[in-house]
Amino acid sequence: MTIRRLLLFLLLLALAGAALLGWSYWSAIANPIVRQTSVTAENWPPGEPPMRVLLISDIHVAGPDMPPARLERIVAQMNALWPDAVLIAGDLVSDKRAATRRYPLLEAVAPLSRLRSRFGSFAVLGNHDHWRDEAEAKAALRAARVTVLDNEAAMIGPLLVGGLDDAFTGQDDLPQVLRQMTMRPGVRLLLSHSPDPFPRVPPWVRLMLGGHTHCGQMRLPWVGALTTMSTYGERYACGRVDEDGKVLVVGAGLGTSVLPLRLLTPPDMWLVTIGPSAAAPQASSSMSQ
Repeated sequence: MTIRRLLLFLLLLALAGAALLGWSYWSAIANPIVRQTSVTAENWPPGEPPMRVLLISDIHVAGPDMPPARLERIVAQMNALWPDAVLIAGDLVSDKRAATRRYPLLEAVAPLSRLRSRFGSFAVLGNHDHWRDEAEAKAALRAARVTVLDNEAAMIGPLLVGGLDDAFTGQDDLPQVLRQMTMRPGVRLLLSHSPDPFPRVPPWVRLMLGGHTHCGQMRLPWVGALTTMSTYGERYACGRVDEDGKVLVVGAGLGTSVLPLRLLTPPDMWLVTIGPSAAAPQASSSMSQ
């Protein structure tokens, strides 16, 4: 190979790398995909209409990809779906080294105050929230009119939702949450930042919702996710999982961690319909404008 051809090859390689980086950043800041699925609850109250729960996770407010202004636009997108309740599976902020700006929790979470749903908004904390400041994260959520579930259960319409604190940092207390859930009526649902507690969840908890993995955030063709931050690897890393009579839904999240890039893992939110007879268990998705 001549020097000229070598230089041309290196130039093309650099251009391809730049194009890939540009595409990955564009993917990171794109409008979240709205994915939908349905879950049947055999003990659904007679005469009660199905409930539409909207799951978001891993907001990771930080520059350049997720300033509060972008979160405001996503909140408007969420409100247009008219959910009955909004469930937030932790990681409100990101303190990644590549961040161009880090926001105080109160400023980062403020757009969530504009969420509109029939029964309100509920959240558990994630590892980044604990690493930043647990007390400040809880105060910011409450200021935004978001109910924090700290290893405790709450009635949300016909649902009894257990909020499990972050398992990645060891803040979870699954036995305590389950005890509370056995003492009250309702269709049981568990909200957790990490999906890893799922194998320990009993089958009488029909549905678990989570995040944390970002669906890998960076996935390579034929290789898969570079990392999932899950003990189980790809097993619970993304999407809907039906196992042992239970359903797990894991979102890809809205923001990013480490780098403001996404490859083959677009941001998403999940609209989960829970009722006496679900149309079909398969998940679907649509791009919201």
